[in-house]
Amino acid sequence: MTVVGFHCSHEQLGPRALLDVVKEAEVAGFGAAMCSDHLTPWSERQGESGFAWSWLGSALEATDLSFGVVTAPGQRYHPVITAQAIATLELLYPGRFWAALGSGQAMNEHITGDRWPAKPERKARLRESVSVIRALLAGEEVTHQGLITVDRAKVWSVPDTPPPLIGAAVTRETAAWVASWADGLITILQPLDEVSAVIGAYRDAGGIGDVIIQAQVSVAPTRDEALRVAHDQWRTNVFPPPLSWDLPTVQHYDQAAEHVSPDAVAESVFITDDHAALTGLLHDIGERGADRIYLHNVGKDQRHFLSVMAEHVLPQLTATR
Repeated sequence: MTVVGFHCSHEQLGPRALLDVVKEAEVAGFGAAMCSDHLTPWSERQGESGFAWSWLGSALEATDLSFGVVTAPGQRYHPVITAQAIATLELLYPGRFWAALGSGQAMNEHITGDRWPAKPERKARLRESVSVIRALLAGEEVTHQGLITVDRAKVWSVPDTPPPLIGAAVTRETAAWVASWADGLITILQPLDEVSAVIGAYRDAGGIGDVIIQAQVSVAPTRDEALRVAHDQWRTNVFPPPLSWDLPTVQHYDQAAEHVSPDAVAESVFITDDHAALTGLLHDIGERGADRIYLHNVGKDQRHFLSVMAEHVLPQLTATR
């Protein structure tokens, strides 16, 4: 039984509006939620950047949903601070929180003034951060010297059972690597054969726990409108690595996307005005081995999407919570 969750985009909706929307998503029948953790949106048209960690406290209090966050310890966040934030949310809402850890993107991390490392160094830094976070969540005092530095840190308020630490990956190579340390995998929707390959790489490398797919969709009363909204809001998000990792500012993303066509966006975002097609997409992703699917409707106005999900899609599924 695949869990269907709602993705909350801090880059596109302000904190109050996003809180109202996730409460509406729970009423619509979504069984879980997750959010992004961005200092910077992907374009000036998106134009928001609420702080995920403080918002999560409000969202967990206002709903009965489980919540996850995709975050990047090591540069903008010292891993000790990430561990403290994780521990506090788990203590407040036991069993309802998870954190996905990734190596980050320059757009959010360059603000420290430190250099932006190459991908191999970022992966090594993430692995050190994960070890520090796990030790702190176990109540240990940690001193560490490497790509990150920790001096006699201890998080005093820790849960008896730490929440899952999920590994974020897009490629097969990274999926196999995160299997060595993660409690689950989160990846994005790609062509379904590639989704299967990424999941297979994770499982073949010994990966345990849930596989989570974050799927970008654009749902509107007409396909033309769905395509227009997706092109307006998401054309800066179609670039593969390393470009998507390394551009530092909103202006760079907007310039890079200046000539991205609507058809190019449709290769990355599932564009539809058909609820049966949306139901079919969820079924197909689940068949590829996903345990949880979080839908991100890439427009700012979520009303039509939530109505379609409540009336036509979620009632067709066996279980969503």
